[in-house]
Amino acid sequence: MDISNLSAQASVDYTWQDYFEMTKPKVVLLITFTALVGMLLSTPGFVPWQPLLFGLAGISLAAASGAVINHVIDQRIDAVMDRTSWRPIPSGHMDTSHAMSFALLLGAVAMGLLYFLVNPLTALLTFFALIGYAVIYTRYLKRSTPQNIVWGGLAGAAPPLLGWSAVTGEVTTEAFLLLLIIFVWTPPHFWPLAIHRRDDYARADVPMLPVTHGIDFTKQQVLIYAVMLLAVSLLPFAIHMSGILYLIGALLLGLGFIRHAVILLRSEGRHHAMKTFGFSILYLSLLFTLLLADHYLLMFI
Repeated sequence: MDISNLSAQASVDYTWQDYFEMTKPKVVLLITFTALVGMLLSTPGFVPWQPLLFGLAGISLAAASGAVINHVIDQRIDAVMDRTSWRPIPSGHMDTSHAMSFALLLGAVAMGLLYFLVNPLTALLTFFALIGYAVIYTRYLKRSTPQNIVWGGLAGAAPPLLGWSAVTGEVTTEAFLLLLIIFVWTPPHFWPLAIHRRDDYARADVPMLPVTHGIDFTKQQVLIYAVMLLAVSLLPFAIHMSGILYLIGALLLGLGFIRHAVILLRSEGRHHAMKTFGFSILYLSLLFTLLLADHYLLMFI
């Protein structure tokens, strides 16, 4: 047996791009951004460099670890869905043992950074969020209930709270409010995508809401949650966490989301689903940017 040929084959099969792809970099980027917002909002001044640097690194690596575990657990589902069949494991570019080893390494480094260089509370909360997403949601909720994305979204909503905890060493009402915004945002963000990919989920036997209750019912839920999101997004102003700049922006963004939800509800079939999904990503990015802008505006006036 030619060892050099085996090594060459391994280098082809397991490229850094495959490892990187399993971390869901676009999702991790959004998580890192919301964690950063939580950090910056947690203090009236500038954030100390150590919790900023190592906190973001630890939270991001934990999110990447959860994403890789998601790839491992969902490989059967991914293989039969058009949206995910190209992923490294179902496409044959990565095997389960290498992927799981990579996930555990990422998770261990993340916990080490957070525990020793940030604070134990943030490490504990990040660990719970990791288990909540990678195990409780992916392994159980996703396969057992059409409300999977609602309750599973709690783990995905944690990053701004984790960022807040990394800087302050505590969890406050304001931190929970940031979590609540993302928690309520997650269903109307994800369900339009689920509407667009309904056949994929049905073929994979995943009980997403459009599969179990139909597309029309799911559209109604998107609108209901969009209205709820508008109300929740105004709470930072109500508790004097933010000012008039944020209030105006949150109102406009919330009404924009409701407008998309109404168009989706009135449209035929899956029309406008992906436009609603795309706007939901823009919505969250701009809303958190407004929180930051308003925070520093209030700090300097």
